Parts: sequence; C-alpha cells; structure tokens
Amino acid sequence: MPLPASLTKDVRKLLAFGFGIGVEIGATDLEVVAARVRPTGIHVVGRSTIANYATRPAAEWGAEYSRFLKALGAAHLSATVLLPRREVIVRQMPLPGVAAKDVDSAIRFQLDSLHPYGDEEVCWGWSPLTFGSVLVGISRQSVVNRYVQLFNEAGIAVSSFTFSAAAVHAAIRLNGHSEGAGFVALSRAAGGAVEVYGESAARPVFCAEFDLAPQRATTLALAELRLPPETVPLQLEQVLPKPAVNPVANDLSRNALPYATALAGACPRLAPSANVLPAEFRRFNSRAVFIPTIALAVLLVLVAGGMLVYSRYAERQYLHQLQAAIAKLQPQASRAAALDRQTESLRARTRLLEQYRGMTRNDLDALNELTRLVEPPSWVNNIELTRDTLRFGGEAPQATRLVNILDASPFFKNSNPVQDVRTPAGVDQFLIEAKRGVRP
Repeated sequence: MPLPASLTKDVRKLLAFGFGIGVEIGATDLEVVAARVRPTGIHVVGRSTIANYATRPAAEWGAEYSRFLKALGAAHLSATVLLPRREVIVRQMPLPGVAAKDVDSAIRFQLDSLHPYGDEEVCWGWSPLTFGSVLVGISRQSVVNRYVQLFNEAGIAVSSFTFSAAAVHAAIRLNGHSEGAGFVALSRAAGGAVEVYGESAARPVFCAEFDLAPQRATTLALAELRLPPETVPLQLEQVLPKPAVNPVANDLSRNALPYATALAGACPRLAPSANVLPAEFRRFNSRAVFIPTIALAVLLVLVAGGMLVYSRYAERQYLHQLQAAIAKLQPQASRAAALDRQTESLRARTRLLEQYRGMTRNDLDALNELTRLVEPPSWVNNIELTRDTLRFGGEAPQATRLVNILDASPFFKNSNPVQDVRTPAGVDQFLIEAKRGVRP
C-alpha cells in the first residue's frame, strides 16, 4: 500500500530508507545502477554496463551481474527492470472520484479499449497521478514471459517490470515533489533519439521519444502539455532528486533512466511506479532491508504515543488552572447572581404595584359600563364585582336581552343568567353572572 501523497517533504525524508537496483534494457546492453536512499541523502553506490547481453549466454552475463551486486553488498536485492519503450503501451486514464481500492476494477473494465493487441493476453500495471488520474502501462504477456525467462536463466531476481514514464514520475516524487507550473525535461536515449518527459496541469505526464532536433522535440512537447512556448527545457537529471554521492562513471546526462528506475525500486511505498510484472513472478527484497523502516516506524509510534500522553497531561493541567480561576471568580459570580435575583424581585414588586394601581380604575370602568348597559326601565338592586367575575341582580322587562348586551361589551364575556323569574307585574327578576373581559 503506497503512503499518502499528502505527506510533507520532512516526513518523506525521515521515511526514505531503501536500496534499489535499476536495470534498463537497451538494444544490446543492460545499464545497471545501484542507489541507496537514506534520510541523509541518496548515494549511487555503483554503476555497470552488461554489454551484448542479447548475444551472450544468460548464465554468463547473469554471473557478471551477481559479481557486481556482491561487490556492493547487495546480492540479496531484487531488481526493478525498465522495459524498452517499444514493448509497453502507456495510457493516462482520468478516474475522478474512484476510490483506490476500486481502481483495478475500473481499469480492468476498460482494458480492452486501451491497447491495440486485440485478443492477445496482456500484462498491465498502474500508478497514481494528480487530479484523480492514473498512469497505465500495458505489455503483451508473451513479451513479459520472454523477459521473465531471460532473467530467470541469468539468475537475476526481479521484483518489477516498469517503463520510463512511471519510473521518472515516481523518482521525482521520492522526496515529495510540489506541483508547479509544469516543465519539460530532455535526455538522450541509448539509440540517440531525444527522450522527452514533461508535466503540466493540463497533462499530468507526457513522455515520448523523438528522432528530431531537441528544439523541435521541445516545441512538440510544449504543445502537448499546453505550456507557454517560451518555457525553457530542462535536462532530465535536473528534475530528478540529486544524489549526495555519485560515481564519476555514472554520468546522469547519459544514464538518467536507470538512475530513476533504481530510485523507484528503492522506496516503492513512497514513490510507487506501475509494475506490469504479474504477481506470481515477482521476487521481492530480503526482509533485512526493512529493518531501518521498522525501527523508524517503532520510533514514530513512540513519539506519537509520547505526544498523546503529553497532550493529555497538558489538558489536565489546563483543566486544573481553569478550575482554580473559576474558584477565584466564584464569589464575584455569586454576588452577581444575588444582585440579579434582587433585581428580579424588585421588578416583580413593581409590576404588582402597577397592577394594584390599575385595579380601582378597572373596577370603576366596569361599573360605569354596567350603568351604561342597564338602561331604564331596567334597574339593579345588587352588584358583586370581583377581579374575574361580575354578579348582579335586579328587574328588567326582558332579562335575556341583557345577556346579549353584556356579551357585546368588551368589558364582559360569557354572560349566563343564574335566575330569571317572570313576575305577575310582567317584569323579569334576574340574577346574571358574567366573566370580566380585557379592558379596551
């Protein structure tokens, strides 16, 4: 599982432990570079050219390769092999929103449309790019099987078959490459052609080989990357991590690709590159090379644990200080709360006095309204007035009419005749009860 790309450069530098062997397959020769990666820097510990491998017995040049690794103390390491450009079809696929665990399925779903090999069996691998894209390399299975057999006959352990675009992209990001405005880098291929590698916001990776003059190749690359025509081309070794130690024999201006391949193989978790070699043929490095990484991981866990313990201790200290400050201010807060209660009590008393001041006025208004409503020849002989009710009795020509008159007044509501007796004289003796309404 590759580490997240969001790791800072400092964290990547601390995690940079590895030893990679990069092998570039040329037309007639194999270019081999061994690079050790540490937080203190990159050391190119050796470089070798295995001449005429295609015409020599595999056991012969395999023994030469083994002697080279033994001299470096790296005989236990497996190689990362850079396949010839003509043997690999490279595609960029935009997969926005696709989770990392689903990328394999998404690529496999579209695989038949990504290569021109028809029904022929293929091997493929991918590595992540920016902006939700992936870089996919596809090679015919017959080609991969041929190289697997060749390296097995030579006794060379191989962990990865990759290609130039993936190797350079991974090597650049070994120490945490910051996405900038884009660039174009040139190098000279083994056959004399111009190798062009570039990146931009419009196209995460562009890698091609041109049998043209460098100026013309640069112009075409800038157009593909949609970069300004005045962009100055760089040399490929300028965009790769600079080694702290590099033998004179390892001229990066002529051997940048095997160097980049060695870096990609040294720290595959920090800088993953596409691997088209099927899993059943991969032979990985000795577990001993992971000891520094494990030790560093343990150290990081200890540091993280210490930070967690310290944070909890700091929180407890802060809580104690906060509680002490609260206790110091508690008397003042209590006095403020007491003053608030006293203020509320005074307000309640004030409201009560205001209510009492208005009671007499309300009662007089109610009596005045009752006097206005009960007109002669009706008359009242008793009145009982409380805060909520009115109860009065008397005589009237029609007592039921008084009920409707009271209900129409804003001072009274829900009038109800408690007693209504018709006398021989033709008048009603009544007793009416009503609720007091809200004063208008």
